[in-house]
Amino acid sequence: MTTINVNDTAAALQQEWNSLVLGHVGPACIKVLRMNELPLEEESHDAPEALLVLEGRLELDVAGAAVPVEAGGLHVIPAGTPHAVRPGSHGTLVIVELDDLDELDPRP
Repeated sequence: MTTINVNDTAAALQQEWNSLVLGHVGPACIKVLRMNELPLEEESHDAPEALLVLEGRLELDVAGAAVPVEAGGLHVIPAGTPHAVRPGSHGTLVIVELDDLDELDPRP
């Protein structure tokens, strides 16, 4: 694999909040996206999710509490925790999450 300039890759994305998969590490998927000041609706996941702000600022609402994440900041959202993006988020965001939980479950 070659080295990826994540900020340049995010800047080249045509649509904000549309993530691009950069690669996989074990069962984890690494994505990048560009934020654009607009909010996103609340969601939750069956596994933890790591959010790393490379540049700009991420305005989160995590289980009803405002959580600002500055450039260079990493916030891990626990599995099952409701979270949303508040207005004002901008810059480059890297997301690390499990790719597909169904593939990891050994039960029939």
